[in-house]
Amino acid sequence: MPAIEITADTPPHLRFRSYIQRTATGPHLSKDLSFEEARDGTRQIIEGQVHDVQAAIFFIALRMKRETDAENRGVLQAIRDVSITAVADVPELIDIADPYDGYNRSLPASPFLPAVLAAVGLPAVSHGLESVGPKWGITHRKVLRAAGVSVDLSPADAAARVADPGIGWAYVDQAKYCKPLHDLVPLRQLIIKRPTLTTTENMVGPIRAKGKNHLFIGYVHKAYPEVYASLARQSGFDNAIIVRGIEGGVIPSLRQPATVWSYKDMGAETPVDMKPQDIGIEAEFRAAPIPEGLPKAAEAGDDIATEFDVEAAAKAAAEAGMTALNGEKGMTYDSLVYAGATALWQTGHAVSLQEGADRIRRVLDNGSALARFK
Repeated sequence: MPAIEITADTPPHLRFRSYIQRTATGPHLSKDLSFEEARDGTRQIIEGQVHDVQAAIFFIALRMKRETDAENRGVLQAIRDVSITAVADVPELIDIADPYDGYNRSLPASPFLPAVLAAVGLPAVSHGLESVGPKWGITHRKVLRAAGVSVDLSPADAAARVADPGIGWAYVDQAKYCKPLHDLVPLRQLIIKRPTLTTTENMVGPIRAKGKNHLFIGYVHKAYPEVYASLARQSGFDNAIIVRGIEGGVIPSLRQPATVWSYKDMGAETPVDMKPQDIGIEAEFRAAPIPEGLPKAAEAGDDIATEFDVEAAAKAAAEAGMTALNGEKGMTYDSLVYAGATALWQTGHAVSLQEGADRIRRVLDNGSALARFK
C-alpha cells in the first residue's frame, strides 16, 4: 500500500496512518518522522484520538528503528502541550527528574533530596506517578506517601509550597499535571518494552521558577547525556546536570567514579569526573540494597512485577530516608550527601564538590533538612 501524501488539509487519522506506514516497515526501509510529525502523532494518542493498537504500533515502531533527536523532542513537546505548568515565586528551582518507573534493585534516597536542597537555600521539586513500566518499581510517590507526605497536590499548590520560605520543596504527580498522559499507563503495560514516553515524560518540568530553572537527571547508558541535554533544552531548562546514577536516577554510585555532564545557559554540555571517595564516602555497596526478608510480591499473572512487595520496599525506603534526615549515618545519608553536593556544585551554589558535601552534611546533622521535610 503506497504511503499517504501529507498536505495541510490531510485529516488527523490519515496523518497518523502515514506515520505508521513510514516508521513500521522494518530495519532497512523505515523512515524517520520530523519534529512536528512526532509531536502530532503523540498528541493524537494522548488526546485519545487513536485506537490503542495503532498507538502501540507507533511507539514500538519508533523504538525498533531507534528514535531520532527530532522525534524525541517532538514527543516531549506533545506532552508539554497538554501539561499544566505552574510558576513558583522563586528566583531559581532545581527539578529532580528521577525515572518514573522507579527502582527495583536499591532503595531510593532521592525522594528526600528536594527537602535537603531546600534546607541549603536551593528550592527543589520532584514528580512522578504511582507505578508504570517497564520496571514497576519503587517510585517517589510511593516513598513520600509512606513517609506521610501529601502526594496529590495540584501544580498550583505545589508551586506555593516551593515558594513558601519555610518549605521550599514539593512533589507533584503526573495525574495532576498531565492526566491525559497518566491515563496511558494501562496501554504502556500492554506495550511492555520501554517507549519514548519513558525517556521524555520526566523532562516536562511541571513547576518552574520565575528565574533560572535547573534540571537534575540521571542516566545509565553512555548515549543518553546527549539525548537528555537536547531534551532539556527543548523543555526550556536554562541549566542541566546529567549524572551517571544508580538505575538511571540522580544518585551516583557510592563505590565507583561517576561522570557528570552539564550545560549552562543553554550552551553545550561538557563532562567532569568525580569519585565518592573525594568527599569521604566509603561504602560497601553502590546504593542502599533492598532489605532481605521483605514480603514477596503477589502473583501478577502476565503482568511485569518485581520479586518483592513494592509497597513494603517503599516503606523501607521511607524509614531509611527519615533516619538519614535525623542525621544518622548510613548509605541513604551518604546518597543524599553525594547527590546534594553534586547539585550544589553544578548549579554554582558551591565552589567544589567538597564544599557542597559539607553544606549537605550540616543540614542533615542539625535537623534543618528534617524540619523542611516535615
